[in-house]
Amino acid sequence: MRTITPQTHPFPLLTMSHSHFTAPTTRLILGSSSVYRKQLLERLGLPFETMTPDIDETPQAGETPEATALRLARAKAAAIAARAGAALVIGSDQVATLDGQQIGKPGNHANALRQLQMMRGREVIFHTALCLWDGRRTDAAQAAQLCNVQTLVRMRDLSDAELDAYLHIEQPYDCAGSAKNEGLGIAILESIRSDDPTALTGLPLIALTTMLRQAGVGFFGLTAPQ
Repeated sequence: MRTITPQTHPFPLLTMSHSHFTAPTTRLILGSSSVYRKQLLERLGLPFETMTPDIDETPQAGETPEATALRLARAKAAAIAARAGAALVIGSDQVATLDGQQIGKPGNHANALRQLQMMRGREVIFHTALCLWDGRRTDAAQAAQLCNVQTLVRMRDLSDAELDAYLHIEQPYDCAGSAKNEGLGIAILESIRSDDPTALTGLPLIALTTMLRQAGVGFFGLTAPQ
């Protein structure tokens, strides 16, 4: 397994994105059904497919938030790579923490409101783990590039009425932290600090670009430097 530190046919095929830039010689697969991750990856101008991994995302006993995110990002990429052949597969996972405790997906309005009430006026850490699995490599131990990007988010100290109204509008009940920063949720945030600005949305593009370059993918219509 190779770890980088950033400055910071059986699976269901969902879609394929095309670009007028350049096509990598190897298939590129985004292992996610998230429309937001798909939109982020489209910014790099590379053709790719999306597939949905089917894995157990339950945290393990004694596992740190960072370890959970890294394990799940790797598991998502590996699950698809096992069936996709010689492809480059992107896996990503995010875990939010407050005072060192993981904040899960709320699942419903009441839980989401409790989360936001607990976090208001405070700083939340988001661990966004990224894995690029190179299916061209025969040694699985060398196939994965991994990194974790931390994002520090300070929440606004809003009233119960404001938090409740936000939740009714956006209904972010499947989001860790009960807010969508790519949508109206940005209005309940006071500040965001990260070396990789798209990490909070779920796909750190600076780190991913580094990984893709190391895997031989070229950008801007050019072949990758040797």
